[in-house]
Amino acid sequence: MKALTTLLVANRGEIAVRVIRTAKAMGLKTVAVYSEADANAQHIREADQSVCIGPAPVADSYLQLDAILDAAERTGADCIHPGYGFLSENQAFASACEAKGIEFIGPPNAAIEVMGDKARAKRAMIEAGVPCVPGYQGDDQKVNTLVAEAEKIGLPVMVKAAAGGGGRGMRLVHEVSELETAIDMAQSEAKNAFGSSELIIEKAVMRPRHVEIQVFADKAGNTVYLGERDCSIQRRHQKVVEEAPCPVMTPELREAMGKSAVEAAKAVNYVGAGTVEFLLDEAGEFYFLEMNTRLQVEHPVTEMVTGYDLVEWQIRVARGEDLPAEQEDIELFGHAIEVRLYAEDPASGFLPSTGAIKLFTQPKGAGIRVDAGVETGDEVTPFYDAMVAKLITFGDTREDARLKMKSALQGTALFGPENNRDFLIDVMDRDEFISGAATTAFIADNYGDAFTPAEVSSADLASAGAIQHVLAMETHHSQSASVNEELLDWVSMGRVTDTKSYDVVEDACEVLVVPLNAGEYEVSVGADGHHLVVTDIDDNAMTLEVDGLSKRYHYHPEAPATLYLASDSLSMMLADNTRIPPEAEEAAGGGTITAPMHGQLLSIDVAAGDAVTKGQRIAVLEAMKMQHELIAPGDGAVVDVMAVAGKQIGAGDLIMMLELEE
Repeated sequence: MKALTTLLVANRGEIAVRVIRTAKAMGLKTVAVYSEADANAQHIREADQSVCIGPAPVADSYLQLDAILDAAERTGADCIHPGYGFLSENQAFASACEAKGIEFIGPPNAAIEVMGDKARAKRAMIEAGVPCVPGYQGDDQKVNTLVAEAEKIGLPVMVKAAAGGGGRGMRLVHEVSELETAIDMAQSEAKNAFGSSELIIEKAVMRPRHVEIQVFADKAGNTVYLGERDCSIQRRHQKVVEEAPCPVMTPELREAMGKSAVEAAKAVNYVGAGTVEFLLDEAGEFYFLEMNTRLQVEHPVTEMVTGYDLVEWQIRVARGEDLPAEQEDIELFGHAIEVRLYAEDPASGFLPSTGAIKLFTQPKGAGIRVDAGVETGDEVTPFYDAMVAKLITFGDTREDARLKMKSALQGTALFGPENNRDFLIDVMDRDEFISGAATTAFIADNYGDAFTPAEVSSADLASAGAIQHVLAMETHHSQSASVNEELLDWVSMGRVTDTKSYDVVEDACEVLVVPLNAGEYEVSVGADGHHLVVTDIDDNAMTLEVDGLSKRYHYHPEAPATLYLASDSLSMMLADNTRIPPEAEEAAGGGTITAPMHGQLLSIDVAAGDAVTKGQRIAVLEAMKMQHELIAPGDGAVVDVMAVAGKQIGAGDLIMMLELEE
C-alpha cells in the first residue's frame, strides 16, 4: 500500500470544499489552489494551505498544469485530486503527475485518453459489445463531411464535441439548413473549452431518460457498479436535477445496465471512480452515451442511497487498497434527490448571473445535505461555472425525498446574484416530476425558453412593508432582543402611518403600515387590507401571521430603502421609493444592444452601416464557459458598434446601436 499524506485539490468551488473535508477526516493534510479571482473563496478557508496559481481566466490558472504541479512541489503534496471539470480528464496532466511521482487520484492515462475522446470511446464500446447510438465518429472533420454524415444518419441529430462534456460544444439540429451553423458554433465552443474542435454526430434519441451507472475499480482489477442515477432534467444539456434510484428502474434493467457499465470500464482497464452514461428510451432500450473518467457532480445521491463516501473510496484505491465492498455487498436503500443551485436568471432565458452574495442561508435537518462552494460575503464571478451549491435530500421513499427537497429549497435564501431557487421549487411541484415521468424534454415542455416566476402578491408587499418597519424600529432603538422589547416604544407613538412605495413590474404600489400594538399592524396595499402579527424573528428570517395564515420570510436589508425577501415560492428585491430618489429614466430603446451578462465578447458579426434582419446573429458572448448568440430584435441597420471583439465586457455594457424599422 502506498502512503499518502498531503492532498492537493486542483479545483475550486463546492467540489474542492467537499474533497477537502473528506481528506481531512481521513487524516490527510490538504492544499487548495486558487486564482486571483478566488483569493477569498471558501475552499481556501477550508484547506490547511493554499497557493495562488494565476489570474482569473481558467486558461491562466486552473488549466495551468505547471503552476499546479509547482504548488504541489512547494507544499509537499504527494497526491492530487482533480475534482470534476478543468484538468480532471486531461491525460497530459495525469501523465505529468506520474512523471513527478505524484499520485493522480483518477484513472490510468490510457483510460482517460480513450474515454476522453467521444469518437474513440464510442469505437471502443462498439468493439466491447456495449449498445451505442448510431452515429459518425470518424477522423474526417471537414464541414461538408459532417453535414453529409448527418444527412446519412437522418435528422434530428446531436452535434457533439468529441473531447468534452457539460453541454459545451453540443447542438441539437432538426433541419439540414441549420447544420453548418450548428457545426461552426460547436467547433468554436469545443475549441475554446477543450482545446479540440473535433466533433461526432449522433442520431438524436428524442425524449429519452438520461440514466448513468456509477462504476468503481481498484488496482487489482476488481470492478463494481453502485446503482444508477436519473439525470434527465437538463437545460442546455446541463443537468439540473438528479436522483437515485431511477424512478422507472427494474432489477433486471439495473443488472443489464450495470453489467454493460462494468464491461465498458474493463474494456479500458479502468481504475477509480467513473460514470457510464446511457440514454434509456421509452421502450426500455439503452444506449451508451459517454464515460466520464472522474467523479460526477451528482455523486452525492449515490452516496446517500449506498451509505458509502465515494471520495474516501477514491483515496483508498489511490493508496492501492482493494475496493471497500464487493458487488454482492452493495445494496440500495431509500431515495435521494439533488438539485443544482445556479447563479442564473430563469426569467431571462436562464442567463448566468454574477455579483456579491449578500446572504446565503442553507437549510438544515435530518436527511438534508448541502455541498456549497460559497458563503455569505463571497462573490460569483463571470469566470467560472454558474453552479454555487447542491442541495441533496434523502427519504425512505421518493415522495419523502421530494417533499423534503421542496422544504429544503423553501428554507434556502440566496440574495445578490439572480438564481434558480424559485424555479427549482416549481419543478418539485410539477405533476410530471411528482409522478417520476420526466424525460430530457421536461424543461422545454414545461417552461420553454424561460421560467415565469409567480407574481408578487398583495400579502407579500404587506409583509415587506411590515418587515422594513420592524427593521427600521430595531435600528432606531438599537435593540436586538425579543420582538416585544424591540417594539416596546411603539404604543406610545400612537397610530402613525408609515408609507412605502414599491415598484412591481411597471407600477408603483403604495403600502401603508399602521402599528396597532407590539408586533401587530394593519397594512393597506392599494385597495387590499391585511392584518399582520410578527410571531418570530431569527437572524435574517421572520415569521408573520398574515390574515390568520403563517408566512415565513428570509430577508436581507441591503440599505434602508432596499430589502431582499424570499417566501416559500418567490424571491424578490423591493426598493422603497419614498426613501430613495427616483432613478433616471433609461434612454435605451429596442435598438440598444447591451451585454446580458459579464463575459468575453468572442465576435461582432456586423459593422456600422450593415443591414440586419430580425433574428440575425450580430455577436457572440462567452460567459460561464458557454457561448451565447446575441440576435437582432428586429429589421433595421447598424448605426454604431461600441464594443471590441475579444475583450471582457460587463453586464449592461453597450455593444452596438441599431436603428430599427417601425
